[in-house]
Amino acid sequence: VSGVTAALIILCLIELIHPDPTIPNVQVTRLTLMCDQAPGPITMDLSGDLEALKKKSFTMKEGVDYRVKIHFKVNRDIVSGLKYVHLTYRKGIRVDKAVYMVGSYGPRVEEHEFMTPVEEAPKGMIVRGSYHIKSHFTDDDKTDHLSWEWNLGIKKDWDE
Repeated sequence: VSGVTAALIILCLIELIHPDPTIPNVQVTRLTLMCDQAPGPITMDLSGDLEALKKKSFTMKEGVDYRVKIHFKVNRDIVSGLKYVHLTYRKGIRVDKAVYMVGSYGPRVEEHEFMTPVEEAPKGMIVRGSYHIKSHFTDDDKTDHLSWEWNLGIKKDWDE
């Protein structure tokens, strides 16, 4: 092991033993809609300006299979019963509620990843349009680790 590598290992161990108390225990860093048919990744940076996400709209083609991938860090204490909840609204009326049990995780230097089961985007003329989504990342203790809002457009094709 080189001197530089050994120094990095020691710094990582110190960070695990004495993590920065000003950093939240759980940090959700990004959410990606994973879809093989998409022209590119549909990723939300959750470490920046969450208000800007409210104004941005992501597009998904109707009827495609997709999964939600969440990247997060646990910095200090084991967190149990993490879950991702999103409430979907259309024209102000809640049309869906999804709850995904993420699980329990301990602290580590690398990010954790969670992937939801495959789901199919709604399809048909009636369901095309704009949806407003309120997302929450919480745990068994009802701690709200992150809440944010975003918009999703279900379109006939990706480039509409």
